[in-house]
This record gives sequence, C-alpha cells and structure tokens, in this order.
Amino acid sequence: MTSVTPRPVTAYSDEHADVYDLIHTARSRDWAAEAEAIAALVADRHPDADSLLDVACGTGKHLESFGSRFRHVEGVELSDGMLRIARNRLSDVTVHHGDMRTFDLGRTYSAVTCLCFSVAYMATADELNRALRRMARHLEPGGVLLLEPWWFPEKFLEGFVAGAVAEEEGRVVSRLSHSVRDGDRTRMTVRYTVADSARGISEFTSYEMLSLFAAAEYEAAFRGAGLTVEYLEGGPNGRGLFVGVSPRGAS
Repeated sequence: MTSVTPRPVTAYSDEHADVYDLIHTARSRDWAAEAEAIAALVADRHPDADSLLDVACGTGKHLESFGSRFRHVEGVELSDGMLRIARNRLSDVTVHHGDMRTFDLGRTYSAVTCLCFSVAYMATADELNRALRRMARHLEPGGVLLLEPWWFPEKFLEGFVAGAVAEEEGRVVSRLSHSVRDGDRTRMTVRYTVADSARGISEFTSYEMLSLFAAAEYEAAFRGAGLTVEYLEGGPNGRGLFVGVSPRGAS
C-alpha cells in the first residue's frame, strides 16, 4: 500500500543526503567540470599545489574529481548522512567529521575549497570570520582558498521558485523550492517527493536558512584571516567565487 508521510527535516538529514546527487544531477550540476575549473584556478595561483582539502564536501562528488588533479585530497563534512555517502564513495580518501568553524586536522594543504554556498549556513558575520580563519589555518604558505558564496543581498530574488524531477531505475524524485528574504537571511523551503518501487511514496520538507552576506563582509573575513582576496564573476553556479592566497612567508 502506498503511503504519503510529510515530515520536516534539516539540510543535514539522511533523507536529504540520499537524494542529493540524483536531484542535482537532474538540475544539470556537473561536479567534474566544476572541479576541473577550480583546479585550474588553484594551479594558476600555486603551480606546485599537490594537496587539497574540501570543506563541507557533501557527498564527495567534487573530491572524486579533485583526486585526479591533486596527489592528496581530504574532506570535512558536518552532516552524518553526507559523510556516510562520501566515505562509501571514496574508500581511499579520508573524510573527516567536522564543523567549518572549529575543525583542526593538524596539517596544511596547498588548497582549501568550500563550495556549494555552504559557508552561507554561518548565521552571523562572526561565524563567517571564524570559519575563514579556520580554513586559512589549514593553508600552506602560498596556499589558495576558494569559496563559493550565496547570493549578495542586492542580487537575491524575493519569492524565487524552482523545480526539478529526477529518475533512476526504481525511483523518481521531485524537488520544489521557494525562497524569501527574512531580514539579512534567506529562508528557503524545499519540498521533496520520493516514489520508490519498494517503499512507495514519501514526502519530506527541508527548511534552510542562508545568510545574505555582502561582498564586503566576505572580503573582510578573508583579510581578517590573513589572506589576499579577489572576487571572480560567474563561478560554478553564477554566484561567483572568492579566491584568497596565503602569504608566502607564512609559517
């Protein structure tokens, strides 16, 4: 018998993690192409780069491609569901459980990335600054930090809606989203319906809060972490990229 059971979940839930790759592939996400472009930016600024840490690495799709461009890669992820999938996907890559505000891996890397606007889950400018300082501490001298922001306040579209349907053998997933401004944050409601040949139909709704940091706030966080900073238009999803470089004389 088919049953429909709506329930609220967070962006870190197992339900969200289990459909993430499928639905975003249907939304034309190309993780391999994104990783290739990011690796090229790193190589342009640090030709000898041979290691990379992906912070908020999600299900490990970017890491999967970074592994062919860097001798050594690792990841950090807060969500237990995402972490489980990343570790299953990347059996030869270390993926740490950690919070971008507090993680400490005891080593440095040629490059640190934080993509998919994950940094926008920082609720305040103070949390943003803490996260940037923590990432910068994991950079070797001359290392490169690449960060994908969420929308700037002036570029946010009030009431934005989006939808997608993804199919694979035995499963169909739909995703509908609606975003509104809530002070200096985005309040996004994302509703999923999953039709599974073995389990029937289920529904869940993810409620996400994303900070609308201004470009100047990102730049201040980079400088406060001791990095140079430049903003590149475009980026993987049209929101641009911030690129920071650690001083060559850093220890």
